[in-house]
Amino acid sequence: MKALSIAATGMLAQQLNVEVISNNIANMNTTGFKRQRAEFQDLLYQNIERVGAASSDTGTIVPSGIQIGVGVKAGGVYRITEQGELVNTNTPLDLAINGAGYFRIVLPNGQDAFTRAGSFQLSPTGEMVTPEGYTVAPGINIPQEATDISVNEQGEVSVKLDGQIDPQVVGQFELVIFPNPAGLEAIGQNLFLETPASGAQTVGSPNTDGYGSIVQGFLETANVNSVAEITSLITAQRAYEMNSKVISTADEMMSVTSNLR
Repeated sequence: MKALSIAATGMLAQQLNVEVISNNIANMNTTGFKRQRAEFQDLLYQNIERVGAASSDTGTIVPSGIQIGVGVKAGGVYRITEQGELVNTNTPLDLAINGAGYFRIVLPNGQDAFTRAGSFQLSPTGEMVTPEGYTVAPGINIPQEATDISVNEQGEVSVKLDGQIDPQVVGQFELVIFPNPAGLEAIGQNLFLETPASGAQTVGSPNTDGYGSIVQGFLETANVNSVAEITSLITAQRAYEMNSKVISTADEMMSVTSNLR
């Protein structure tokens, strides 16, 4: 009886769905997190009677045929990159991107990574880095004697120094965009890597065509809707239960068959 294996694929699919939802809920307070959605596809069909097959020698054809599905499989886990809410932190090194784009981060091995989490800090030498100590490209150094740090919407970084009236520009942020940001590979620590699916990175200045603006003193929250995730979780749970019920029913039907005399 194929119902056993068909329902088993349904249970596995809903198990994956619950895992994706649970990760979204677990990262509700993760800065710059982008929620994911599991997508499913039906498996190949068994053709008992093929659609459009000839049903007589006079040219009549079968209008619908008999196709039996054999279950479901995971088609992908899609990352939804819509903007998260911006929350005021009043911290000068907290930066949010309002619009499209990613900050470029240089990993210890020299590889570029990308992030929407702008909770930056200063290294012992005054370089702007991530909480893990990775350099924020293109490399911005804040003088130790700076008394105030200012970042405008165009990503220009200025500081005030003792004894000087006018601010001094010490760096310029860059943003990176991709043709398909959903194709980036997540590696943890709020970082992504470029992949063939994401397309090649394009570097530009904030607040120009196609690039978002920089907002100082704010952080972008996760774009997770708790109500929607709980609703999806309940739906996945019920679907899992219904598939398990199918297995129980199929088992009972097989038991009746085996007891025939």
